[in-house]
Amino acid sequence: MSETTHDGAVAVSAPPSPDDGLSPAELAKKYGLSVSGARVGFGEYIRQMWGRRHFILAFSQAKLTAQYSQAKLGQLWQVATPLLNAAVYFFIFGLLLGGRGGMENDMYIPFLVTGVFVFTFSQNSAMAGVRAISGNLGLVRALHFPRASLPISFSLQQLQQLLFSMIVLVAVLLGFGHFPALAWLLIIPVLLLQFVFNTGLALIMARMGAKTPDLAQLLPFILRTWMYASGVMYPLERMLQKAGAHSWVSDLLLANPAAVYMDLMRYAVINDYTSANLPPHVWALALGWAALVGVGGFVYFWKAEEQYGRG
Repeated sequence: MSETTHDGAVAVSAPPSPDDGLSPAELAKKYGLSVSGARVGFGEYIRQMWGRRHFILAFSQAKLTAQYSQAKLGQLWQVATPLLNAAVYFFIFGLLLGGRGGMENDMYIPFLVTGVFVFTFSQNSAMAGVRAISGNLGLVRALHFPRASLPISFSLQQLQQLLFSMIVLVAVLLGFGHFPALAWLLIIPVLLLQFVFNTGLALIMARMGAKTPDLAQLLPFILRTWMYASGVMYPLERMLQKAGAHSWVSDLLLANPAAVYMDLMRYAVINDYTSANLPPHVWALALGWAALVGVGGFVYFWKAEEQYGRG
């Protein structure tokens, strides 16, 4: 098409585009465009996660190595920190407050160290998870990958750290006369179930922390309350009976996941820790918590996939 201007020149106008009148959504559909960072289907998301498995492992190992790189004792702090915590709790609860529930040192110290190591596993997974997205925004915004890779890798980092601590735990057990038995094989399923639970917890904390960064400042107080309510430093059931707690309060506290996983681990590694010390249906509780929080946490995190790193 053409027309003559006032000075006699001929101006040529472009023909109408076939895209004229199409909405942005129609244009995107026509040319196969999609929203950057949009959430994919659940099955496809799992396939993408599997494709990033080497990245998840390498990232967790790098974080573990760098964690104490500035300290002179280096990786020794991985086991020194929970051991020092156990020493403090032994002094306060085992000596000053009489919280050992009648146990002698050869029973109480393994009981305490096992509880500290197992609870620290969940505690550190939650603390690492709450900062998994908010503390790695540069990576989240620069690269396209399943965001669940970050909290999962942090949980895997804590599992590797616990495995180092288990060497010290074995030394403590042997030192107080608790020698290997068939029950020690239960360590593997207990750690597996707790790892699944911790991973789900890290994923939940990661989504919540991405939206509310101040949660990272509040979480230590919540975790400290959880620790005291889980019997890390004392036999929980005996203390509840001594305090005259209602049966429903005892059932609720004994069924909380931290208490369940600690009781299972103590039952596995401490020779005289019999099934009478375990809450009813403890294996069902351990499996239920792992399934509920592990699977539920993954779905909860995936639902907000397109929101991470924005705003």
